[in-house]
Amino acid sequence: MLFISIVFLLFAGTGLAQVQDQTAKAVDEYIRVEMERQKIPGVSIAVVKEGKPVLVKGYGLSNVEHQVAVKPETIFQSGSVGKQFTAFAVMLLVDEGKINLEEKISKYLGDVPTAWSNITVRHLLTHTSGLGDYTQDFNLWQDYAEDELLKKAQGVPTAFAPGEKWQYSNLGYLTLGALIRKVSGKFYGDLLQERVFKPLGMTTARVISEADIIPNRAMGYRLENGELKHQNWVAPQFNTTADGALYLTALDMIKWDEALTQGKLLKKESYDQMWTPVKLNNGQTYPYGFGWALGEVNGHKSIEHGGAWQGFKAFILRYPGDKLTVIVLANLAQTNEGKLARGIAQIYEPTLVPKPIEDPEPKATAIFRGQLVKLAEGKPDLDLFTPNMQKFISGPQDRFTAFVKSLGEIKKFELLSRREVTEGIAYRYRVEFATETAYMNVVKQADGKISALGFQPQ
Repeated sequence: MLFISIVFLLFAGTGLAQVQDQTAKAVDEYIRVEMERQKIPGVSIAVVKEGKPVLVKGYGLSNVEHQVAVKPETIFQSGSVGKQFTAFAVMLLVDEGKINLEEKISKYLGDVPTAWSNITVRHLLTHTSGLGDYTQDFNLWQDYAEDELLKKAQGVPTAFAPGEKWQYSNLGYLTLGALIRKVSGKFYGDLLQERVFKPLGMTTARVISEADIIPNRAMGYRLENGELKHQNWVAPQFNTTADGALYLTALDMIKWDEALTQGKLLKKESYDQMWTPVKLNNGQTYPYGFGWALGEVNGHKSIEHGGAWQGFKAFILRYPGDKLTVIVLANLAQTNEGKLARGIAQIYEPTLVPKPIEDPEPKATAIFRGQLVKLAEGKPDLDLFTPNMQKFISGPQDRFTAFVKSLGEIKKFELLSRREVTEGIAYRYRVEFATETAYMNVVKQADGKISALGFQPQ
């Protein structure tokens, strides 16, 4: 009987190894096809399943000029994936009682503009402060001091009252970096190094430095008229801001995912707050926590975030209920990093492929599909759109219209989700075109006008 059991376990182990090998080969082929289609020089991925890395691999080139291959140790830039680390640093200080999430930021920063007087720390973390993004007044080639950057941010008009709505804000996280320094007396990058990176064994994670000699550093690239070019240069200070300016490897991110899974360094209550949808002033919620976007597909909850900066793209996609995490790092500005991550996740867990739902508003769907066709023809019914959207989709040089036209004929148009949002109703569709499948988000206001229409990664 013991012999039979051993033989069974051997065969079972062999079968599992074969399945894992087939899955890895499927990922290899998927990445190969997407890299060729998207013209990506290099990609590094990590897949963690049941708490263990099951695939950690580099594809393509980290440096095209010197023909250096990507490997797990290759260092990429984080872009806005870095925001979750900034949020984590804030929560370390919250756990110590040094920061109160509901406190006005003026308590920590000192004098602030009148428009900032009601902004709380929570507002900054959740992109509900009313602060926006960098404007043309910010010269990316000028090396400002941190205080100068904060002063320039304070000069940018707010878009709405704190808590009124959600709007992604790099300036909000830049401000959090200054707030961390005021409270802790340390540069946020030094705080992360001491309190997060070293304790977790993230040995190559650090704030960006163009000057330092850093082994295994990848180069960032962009496509210009179809030709590969180096990333655009920015002044050193813009590579140190808390809105996303880190060096990371796939190996660092595996350690980070392990910490998140096991609840290391922070109180459980702090983790819960980071992954709770923000509540707006009107009582509605938006699917964003503290540096994390929150979602679900077919009942599977997801916690994720992407990043883009200086010719790099990054993405971390976590499905806690499935104990599955996918990490993608790439060195091309135009990379569809979300598509890569979700495509890999769906290979490991086919139930994550989005399923269409019953359409309660077929007339609205018909209008959206019809306008997509008319956009491709350059003849949208502008009166169906808000003034801002009219500006976005009109004009002979409109890139969005050109993109829609390039996709070809619509073969299938399926509703994946429908939910109420502050502006009205948000819809998500899977659109099968002649050339590829894309995912379209639409927001329709209460007056029936379309206030948002765009494509996102699958």
